[in-house]
Amino acid sequence: MTKKSADDLRSRRWFGSGPKSTEHTAHALQAGYSREEFEGRPMIGIINTWSDMNPCHAHLRERAESVKRGVWQAGGFPVELPAMSLGEGYVKPSSMLYRNFLAMETEELLRCHPIDGVILLGGCDKTTPALLMGAISMDLPTIYCPAGFTMGATFRGERFGSGTGAFRWAPELVAGNLSLDEWQTLEQKIWSSPGTCNVMGTASTMTALAEAMGMSLPGASSVPAMDSRGHQLAAAAGRRVVQMVWDDVKPSDILTDQAIINAARISVALGGSTNAAIHLIALARRAGSAFSLEDFDAIGRQIPVLANVQPSGTYIMHEFSDAGGLPALMTQLSDHLHLDCMTVAGTTLGENIQGARVVDKDVIRSLDNPVATEALAVLKGNLAPNGCVIKPSAASAHLMQHRGRVVIFEDADDLAARIHSPDLEVDENSVLVLRNVGPQGGPGMAENGMIPIPKVLAEKGVRDMVRISDARMSGTSFGTCVLHVSPESWIGGPLALVREGDEIELDVPNRTIHLCVSDGELEARKADWTPRAPHYQRGWGLLFSQNVNQAHEGCDFDILSSRAPTPEPKIHGKI
Repeated sequence: MTKKSADDLRSRRWFGSGPKSTEHTAHALQAGYSREEFEGRPMIGIINTWSDMNPCHAHLRERAESVKRGVWQAGGFPVELPAMSLGEGYVKPSSMLYRNFLAMETEELLRCHPIDGVILLGGCDKTTPALLMGAISMDLPTIYCPAGFTMGATFRGERFGSGTGAFRWAPELVAGNLSLDEWQTLEQKIWSSPGTCNVMGTASTMTALAEAMGMSLPGASSVPAMDSRGHQLAAAAGRRVVQMVWDDVKPSDILTDQAIINAARISVALGGSTNAAIHLIALARRAGSAFSLEDFDAIGRQIPVLANVQPSGTYIMHEFSDAGGLPALMTQLSDHLHLDCMTVAGTTLGENIQGARVVDKDVIRSLDNPVATEALAVLKGNLAPNGCVIKPSAASAHLMQHRGRVVIFEDADDLAARIHSPDLEVDENSVLVLRNVGPQGGPGMAENGMIPIPKVLAEKGVRDMVRISDARMSGTSFGTCVLHVSPESWIGGPLALVREGDEIELDVPNRTIHLCVSDGELEARKADWTPRAPHYQRGWGLLFSQNVNQAHEGCDFDILSSRAPTPEPKIHGKI
């Protein structure tokens, strides 16, 4: 029994109001559609982040056609709505600067048009959380369809993942162990087809979390971009979302506190990107959940890494997919999941993973044979009163407790200018500090957190050292990198008060990070601190700087994360 009739459709306000509807109906006829194709049918918006400037999404034009096929099959009326595409490779100074932009655009595209349900097409890092954030706030029946990941590659006889492979081989280029020709060969292979990074970077992490929260069809996050199953799932999503409109199944019915906790537990079991610590909190707040950074840390202590996928493990996403993908991993974690959570498929999470099985037990491990014990740790101390994060599974064990003298870089430009200088006073015990690269300072909190190993040390064979910043790092990155220091230095956080010659003590097992100076000295330095001039005087940059909150709060805008209702648009006909 359906809950809605044709008269109950949201789009009916545009198309079923007598003379006031004439303009809207006439424009649909102008587009070449007959009345039988759109009158009384659910109008399904397809938010598409295809762009010539985002090759990870190069195939989403065709994917949208598959969605449309499914919508037509189920008796709906599909309409495609292009939205800003946040391609990691080109968007500067950081795609994170525009995550909230896309979230706002998604919400308003859905609000101002006669849309009854929505399919979200994305995949590249920030597109997944942005699309979901906007759709959650609009709260129409929604399914997220991930783009899938790019092809795999080998280099020097080794299979490597996109992003991770480049980061791994970069120190060899700096040290002179890799020729320019070899590097260019590596560049050719990093992303050799449409699709997102094929490791457990931010893209694969966030698409997996969308599925874990119940916002994607079962198995959707484990399908390669060029696999025909992607089109099959897109068509299935088109059919399913039409039924969701009739049944009035919305994100608010799916995204419970338990669904958010499921996502966090799966994130750490995947060895997921540290960026999830920002995006999941933002998504949770949009959904009205109080999930926090402290909750993430508690889960990080309980759940080990089960996915043996780069950068925490050995394999890439194709092997993870062949081993059973996310549904199989969830069977290994079933005792720790809320299996009664409902999903967009109309079934529970538990029902979705029935029949899933692990094909390769080295790729998808069991709880008694994990890849690593921890994928995320939240540290606090006088350097990060509101917290910071580190990914132990991708770091060096011997650096988990470390004290060293700091070498400071004032911002990304200073880092680029001096990091490989032969005169840099640094040794393998130093702690590299990069500041003014946070949400406001960056601006936009770029992925500068995997600070390069200085050339003078790379030439000596050093491949890791403690690095601390208020930036993020790519989910494909690795190393002993402390990230998301909050509050950020740009607004006067303690990182701004660090001076050359200071020492910082890192203690991951005890979850502390400490600047080794007295409280009185810190207070004196704070009194002498001078704010830096703002980056922007107008436009989106100014709006962002005035509204973005800190990393531990999800870097959202308070005006967007509010649960206060936004009224539906008034419909005024011209006749």
